[in-house]
Amino acid sequence: MERRLGPSVDMLKAMASGFFILSFLVFVSKADSGFTECYCDGDERYWSMDRILWYQKMSDLCIAIPYFAIPIEIICFVSCCNFPFKWLLFQMGAFITFCGLTHFLNFLASGRHPTFQLELAILVSKIFTVAISWITVFTLAKIIPLLLKVKGREFMLRKKASDLYREVGIIKKKTEAGMHVRMLTQEIGKSLDRHTILFTTLVELSKILDLQNCAIWMPNMNKTEINLTHELTTRNFSCMPIPTSDSDVKEIKRSDGVKILDADSPLAVASSGGSCEPGEVAAIRMPLLRLSNFKGGTPEIVPQCYPILVLVLPSRKGRSCRSWCNQEIEIVRVVADQVAVALSHAAVLEESQQMRDALIEQNQALHQAKQDALSASQARNAFESVMIHGLRRPMHSISGLLSMLQDDDKLSKEQQLLVDTMVKTSKVVTTLTDEVMDTSEKGGLRFPLEMRHFQLHSLIREAACLSKCLCTFRGYNIGIEVDRSLPNHVMGDERRVFQVILHMVGTLLKGSDGGYLTFRVFPESGNDLSWKTRRSNDDIYIRFEICTSIKRSQPEGITSSLPHCTQRYCSDEVEETLSFTVCRKLVQLIQGDIWIVPNREGFDKSMAVVLGFQILPSSTIAKPEPDHSHSLLHGVKVLLADSDDVNRAVTRKMLEKLGCIVAVVSSGYDCLGALGTDVSSFQIVLLDLHLPDLDGIEVTMRIQKFRSSNWPLIIGLAATADEDVSGRCQQIGMNGIICKPVLLPGIANELQKILLQASRVMS
Repeated sequence: MERRLGPSVDMLKAMASGFFILSFLVFVSKADSGFTECYCDGDERYWSMDRILWYQKMSDLCIAIPYFAIPIEIICFVSCCNFPFKWLLFQMGAFITFCGLTHFLNFLASGRHPTFQLELAILVSKIFTVAISWITVFTLAKIIPLLLKVKGREFMLRKKASDLYREVGIIKKKTEAGMHVRMLTQEIGKSLDRHTILFTTLVELSKILDLQNCAIWMPNMNKTEINLTHELTTRNFSCMPIPTSDSDVKEIKRSDGVKILDADSPLAVASSGGSCEPGEVAAIRMPLLRLSNFKGGTPEIVPQCYPILVLVLPSRKGRSCRSWCNQEIEIVRVVADQVAVALSHAAVLEESQQMRDALIEQNQALHQAKQDALSASQARNAFESVMIHGLRRPMHSISGLLSMLQDDDKLSKEQQLLVDTMVKTSKVVTTLTDEVMDTSEKGGLRFPLEMRHFQLHSLIREAACLSKCLCTFRGYNIGIEVDRSLPNHVMGDERRVFQVILHMVGTLLKGSDGGYLTFRVFPESGNDLSWKTRRSNDDIYIRFEICTSIKRSQPEGITSSLPHCTQRYCSDEVEETLSFTVCRKLVQLIQGDIWIVPNREGFDKSMAVVLGFQILPSSTIAKPEPDHSHSLLHGVKVLLADSDDVNRAVTRKMLEKLGCIVAVVSSGYDCLGALGTDVSSFQIVLLDLHLPDLDGIEVTMRIQKFRSSNWPLIIGLAATADEDVSGRCQQIGMNGIICKPVLLPGIANELQKILLQASRVMS
């Protein structure tokens, strides 16, 4: 519309200027033609009637000219624009035209005698002017309310437009704030390090909000005070911590909004960066969520950690101070939430990484423990293999040979004593070997006791004989003192007593060559025993005491393995050894006590042990006559299956000495092959439970498939008397078990017992 109205407006301006110039020229021409005289002599002639009429005439002319110009402008306006009230404009134009015509006719009629035609024209013009005037009045009475409504609508539209502009401005501000927040979030999200996140937040907030300083206060471990940990402005002095009991700190932590701090607030003063006149200071909390919050309970129960973000506006010296606006506060609140999420995410990732590292270390430790366990298992297996093949099996063979030698009637008393001593010693070594193997397999030190009747005098003679042999080997002289009042038949663990005496002799003879050893045995009064509560079934306590004295001068070129020391030191050294500690546990298990005798007069080292025994009356002791005939075993066919060559040969000799017909094999498959389908060709099968290819359990189960009634009788040879092994052997149908070492009296009695049981069953 402005383009359409532009030329018309210029044209109207030109026409109005032309009418004004024309009226001015007419006025000048009339002044020059009608008034040539100057009436300067007096005011009355100047203000005469003619002068006033002349002015009226000129006024009518001046009024008529604009009245003729206004309708022209209205016509141009109506023709150029789409105005809704064109007929009203035409009425106004007509009214103005007739008014101008009336004034123009008055102008013509003034100054001369008017004619009838002129007066009639003036009358007609005035009549039309009156009519048009009243029509316009009534028309305006209707049009003005409409125009007022239009004006009200226009005002309302202007107000809506103003509100719209304001909302658009708010949207633009929010868009700008969102853009700043997104930029800040992107910068924060570039790192997962907490310190980098916090420092980036300070820098970006300072750029966006034009801050003087920005700081973060972290609570300490006890949450009793907050410390300044991150700050945008570098200061030359340290900032004092602020207690969490401060009113501003409490209010900030309770609320999730932004708090404007007072100028004298300790938090505001400490965060101003050393400025004397800082601007307004705002603070907000940033809750941190850690993975540890979920360990002890829900996050609502576990106290949360609230760092505080403080922002300081720049000071405006000489100008009005800047205040926080709603947009800036909203940016701070949103950024605080984003930073809290980023810090929580970083903390969770950090703790996850720590847990991952801990799991890796634990996995490595478990792997190392597994390797150590495998190494220990391999070492234990190697140790057991050495013990089995290098010590247990040879000792079983030696024990078997000694049992056959012990059964020989052609031995002298001295030879018989030596053989009995060797048998006792072999039993001790076998017992120690079995205990070491049992400890290696099951763990824990165990000392099974075997309480039975034995002859104390025989035990003392054998122990003295063994001590004499050891002293002879070490270059010692020996003296034996035994009280004659000691009883002979007692109840106790003969094997353990002999083991303790052997340990005492070996310990005192260790480390020196040459000297004198005294072996003393005598009863001990029960009233003098303070080491242990006396057992009600012990009838006598016997003290075994062994003392040694070392030669002070040694042959040239020979030195002792022990340094020369005082008697006190030697006694302490003996007591601190591991073997002595184990021996003390064994003695205490059989209700006795062992100790080092300090400062024994005339001796360098002394040891003593006191043991309790039950005395058995001679009338209750049966004296079985030895049966050397073994007639029940004569001609019995025996199949022996043992993988160890020496043990197999020794056991075969025993069986042949008992009158058996023996066939030997070295494996489980050979045993099954020797039996064949006619398993009744052998009456007894002696089967080692630890054969290399098929163990004795599997061989027994296969024999059961072809067994004819109760023959052959299957007897297992077990390394140890384990209850689990015995129960399993009986469950699969074995007739008996013989524990190694296989001794002549033991195997004879067991075979005869099993044959008698089988004969009773068949009969």
